[in-house]
Amino acid sequence: MANVNKVILIGNLTRDPEVRHTPKGTAVTDLGLAVNRFFSSDSGEKREETTFVDVTLWGRQAEVAGQYLQKGRPVYIEGRLQMDTWEDKNTGQKRSKLKVVGEAMQLLGGRGEGEGGGGRSYGEGGGPRRDNRSERDNRSERDNRGGRSFDDEPPASDPDDDIPF
Repeated sequence: MANVNKVILIGNLTRDPEVRHTPKGTAVTDLGLAVNRFFSSDSGEKREETTFVDVTLWGRQAEVAGQYLQKGRPVYIEGRLQMDTWEDKNTGQKRSKLKVVGEAMQLLGGRGEGEGGGGRSYGEGGGPRRDNRSERDNRSERDNRGGRSFDDEPPASDPDDDIPF
């Protein structure tokens, strides 16, 4: 049986990110994200529901979040669900919380006041995320035209060279 653990969220930060470092020096930050859902009730009344989600970012993503994000800014997060469990120090009860571990982040909005930072995308590798779809699309487009890419010059003996347009 196949399993999928994938989460895609767009929301606004509920607090400023605080970057911490593990003993080995890896950056980590926890974000609070407010995700809004707009819908109409059975009576036709327009309603809004807000869900608050905790997101953990690691490595370069955590550093970028700490540098460019602040409370209220919009952000796109791709990640996976993870269950955290611990024992409550006061009551001794087992506690658990579902959170998102971010695997890709994109800053949304402009660079103006109260908006995100320009649409750069950051994946697990640390730098700007590379979109493999464009490479795949270019490859299939190249295959459909006999192996030439858009940037290739036409062959020297192209029979269409004499067409005046």
